[in-house]
Amino acid sequence: MTEGSSPAPSPVPPQKRERRRRQSQPGRTTKNIHRNRTIHVPDGHMAIGRIVGMHGLNGELRVELHTDFPERFAQGETILLGEALAVKTVHAAREHKGMILLTLADVTSRDEAESLRDEWIFIPDNAAMALPEGEYWVHDIIGLQVVDEADQPVGQVTDVLQTGANDVYIISPAAGVNRDKDKELLIPAIAEVVQSVDVAGGTLTIRIVPGLIDE
Repeated sequence: MTEGSSPAPSPVPPQKRERRRRQSQPGRTTKNIHRNRTIHVPDGHMAIGRIVGMHGLNGELRVELHTDFPERFAQGETILLGEALAVKTVHAAREHKGMILLTLADVTSRDEAESLRDEWIFIPDNAAMALPEGEYWVHDIIGLQVVDEADQPVGQVTDVLQTGANDVYIISPAAGVNRDKDKELLIPAIAEVVQSVDVAGGTLTIRIVPGLIDE
């Protein structure tokens, strides 16, 4: 869903943030929740930023980054705005207080900029940056079946929280795993817990440490 990185301690490979679609029907949008906000991600796309306001009087936009690749916003680059995927050309961009101040070629007034507040910025999935060996996109982690070291089912990854210190995998527990069957498991992406990630095989192996599961 979003594109970026959140390194985890070795031997757990770093995961690249990329908030994009989950499996859905072609031509549809998928609703996701990010920081208590709903994102409708068009099928086949990923989010790289969100417009959070304006800067000045000439249409400059304040963009919250959801990518580790700020070069996405280089002059002349094409981005897709909102669920309608309106094609926009970057006129200029500059970093400011951890955000990007973005000027689009056809947004030239404060009122025009204000009308775009809270819009998400997308790119196509096939424009994703190539990753080094041993790194994974977050959307590759979401949906993996979680097993313990004895290969017993624990649940399925439904989302990834990025806390700053380390990622946390949200797990929908398998039957009989958690005392409260409706309570999600929160699995820290640290080397003590996450033993291996097998994207091709669709599994994530964890070590059950005390306090991880409410038995």
